[in-house]
Amino acid sequence: MSDDTQQTFRPLEELSYEQARDELIEVVKILELGQMSLDESLRYWERGEELAAYCERYLNGASERVEKALAQRDTDEADAEDS
Repeated sequence: MSDDTQQTFRPLEELSYEQARDELIEVVKILELGQMSLDESLRYWERGEELAAYCERYLNGASERVEKALAQRDTDEADAEDS
């Protein structure tokens, strides 16, 4: 396959979490069809790995923000009870 006919992917930093998740779902569907060359399949698999890691980092960050907010709430409630 020549370089000008290969699928090009948007840079991860341009994707929202939802866009990355949706693209990952599409990549999995495409790979499950198994109708590509080995090289093209590897490109999609690599993209899927990148998307999965991006989504995991995003979710970990969201989880940390929730934990911090809950900890702050608990601190605020404890301070209010002490007053």
